[in-house]
Amino acid sequence: MPYWSLYLEARGFSYLQIATLMATIQLTKVIAPNLWGWLGDRTGQRVRLVRLGSVAGAMCFLGVFLDTGFYGLMLVMLAFTFFWNAILPLYEVITLQGLGRDRERYGRIRLWGSVGFILAVAGIGWLLDMLPIATLPWLLLPLFGGIVAAAMLVPADTATRPKRPPKGSLKAIVSDPAVLAFFAMNILLQVSHGAYYTFFSIHLEKLGYDRLAIGLLWSLGVIAEIGLFLVMHHVFRRFTVRQIALVAVFLTLVRWIMIAELSSILWLLLIAQCLHAASYGALHAISVHYIQGYFGEQHHGQGQALYSGLTFGAGGAAGASLSGFIVDAWGTPPAFWASAAAMAVAFVVAWLWLRPPPIPAEAQEPPA
Repeated sequence: MPYWSLYLEARGFSYLQIATLMATIQLTKVIAPNLWGWLGDRTGQRVRLVRLGSVAGAMCFLGVFLDTGFYGLMLVMLAFTFFWNAILPLYEVITLQGLGRDRERYGRIRLWGSVGFILAVAGIGWLLDMLPIATLPWLLLPLFGGIVAAAMLVPADTATRPKRPPKGSLKAIVSDPAVLAFFAMNILLQVSHGAYYTFFSIHLEKLGYDRLAIGLLWSLGVIAEIGLFLVMHHVFRRFTVRQIALVAVFLTLVRWIMIAELSSILWLLLIAQCLHAASYGALHAISVHYIQGYFGEQHHGQGQALYSGLTFGAGGAAGASLSGFIVDAWGTPPAFWASAAAMAVAFVVAWLWLRPPPIPAEAQEPPA
């Protein structure tokens, strides 16, 4: 993700085309996780679905090497992200069900995804300072192979097909005002991240940062996220979920303003990147608790899929598209100011309507 927009720019695509292609990555999150989450809930065979998705995603990614134009590349990206975006929500459910009432340990497991991100971004950034950006897809191939290998090592499902939930119960959950506030806050959060995921690397390159420095700055944000994940179980014991959400939303607003205006001052940019611990780490951690608390065991897969689809999918795609129009007209700083405005609205929503999630029944029982 940190280098894909630079790769697209090198291929000659305009800012609007880059924004559209980056939005494609998010757009499949609207459909794919919901479909795969429904299949996982209906069959109980989530590990098999993860294996299928990892293999199919890797095969579809090979289409990137074809000499296609804008629309051809869009179709390729739609195809491989349809499978790729379905994997993580399924992994989330597999992990949380395995943890049972020890769900506070989720962060210590999730941080290894962040470790992988840091190693990949720093390593690829170092290589891209020596190699042309056109080699990026070749550098990604081993990572797709690693995803396939990891999926094959996950123990197979032992659970039987779950019982059918009461008719209409999912609709009742989604219509709860606190749940609506939760989704609205997260949609606005991902709208605000549109400029970051699409144009942050381009923003820094225009300010004179080289690709290794860009990679290290991306990695710094994830290092801060790891640090938070390591202590998140202590944070949950000292503060309510609502308090954590409000502070994290406010710090995210501050972060976007700093990136918009102060990115040329390195030490301030370093502080802004450390706030990734709030804008992603804290808000994602509380969101996992919300999904498990409100949707319970019967609807967990669909709840996780809704979260991924509506927030990362619809919110992320809208944010990427809007940032493309803003950058094309006025440049990158106004796009980050628009991100800050989205977080101001999210803060109001969270302040007025967000409530703590209930404790799920499976988390109250001793582990098997």
